[in-house]
Amino acid sequence: MTAESSAPAPARPVPLTLGAAITALEGAALAVVGVSDMVSALSGQAKQLALNEFGGLVIVLLGVLPVLAARALLKERRWGRSPAVLTNSICLPVAYYMVQSGGAMIAVGVLVGLLGLVGIGALLNPKSTAALYAPRED
Repeated sequence: MTAESSAPAPARPVPLTLGAAITALEGAALAVVGVSDMVSALSGQAKQLALNEFGGLVIVLLGVLPVLAARALLKERRWGRSPAVLTNSICLPVAYYMVQSGGAMIAVGVLVGLLGLVGIGALLNPKSTAALYAPRED
């Protein structure tokens, strides 16, 4: 056993962990909205039953990708960064339209926008890039 092989693996950088956590939160929120849409369609509250069920399913599937990307980022797989940055980027126009709605949506829109900006900044942080693109022995 050599000194190189017994050395502990370097810790995951905090910005990478933060970016993964924000991305997972956004994906989970999307999945919850999709499930809520399907439940409202099945309970008879929706006017177009088949369309709302299908739309809810699509939203759930769209929520799964960010969760998978966040899991990949926690394992320091570089492929997870692109869908995670895309998810955080999509939060910005969503936040804009939420703020334009007025009322209580202003606070929610500001929160969504801040999460998107912090997520993008954390994922594009030089420490995150170094961890994801470091040379590996495997």
